[in-house]
Amino acid sequence: MKDQAVRYWHALYVRSRAEKKVLAQLEDMGIQAYLPLITHVKQWSDRKKKVEEPLFKSYVFVYSNEKEHIPVLNVYGVLKFVTFERAAVVVPENQILAIKRYIQDYERGEEGRIMNDNEDLKEGQMVRIINGPMKGLVGRLDAIKDKRRLIVYIDVVGQYIPVNIPRTRVERVIEG
Repeated sequence: MKDQAVRYWHALYVRSRAEKKVLAQLEDMGIQAYLPLITHVKQWSDRKKKVEEPLFKSYVFVYSNEKEHIPVLNVYGVLKFVTFERAAVVVPENQILAIKRYIQDYERGEEGRIMNDNEDLKEGQMVRIINGPMKGLVGRLDAIKDKRRLIVYIDVVGQYIPVNIPRTRVERVIEG
């Protein structure tokens, strides 16, 4: 049984386009929250502008204990905790850290060092990231872009984040 006073990371499902407002309200209440944001350049007919958008639309991560769940649910824009069998799902700390590292590397445009090529990979296979900011996470290989780049989908809170990653950062997961 979980200790009710111990804090864990949870995912909140929030109203569309309310992520930043929910984050601000939670922080005003003194509750630690995290909204992964990615900066994109948007092109309009007359100008370009940098815009910060949530990596996971309609989701905010909150570091809370069970006693704080009711106040969190009362924040305007919060719809519910992401649950499994009626209990708020605990998001492992390593996934939150991996998301933070992914955001940092994305913003810097870092690709990482190239290692030796690994075995032939096929679309649909499960692969494990063996180095870099998302080391240890497992995902499904979606596409092989060229000889050096892959698109791997990583499951985070029931949403799949596409990761454009060097081929040398993954290894095939042997199933069975």
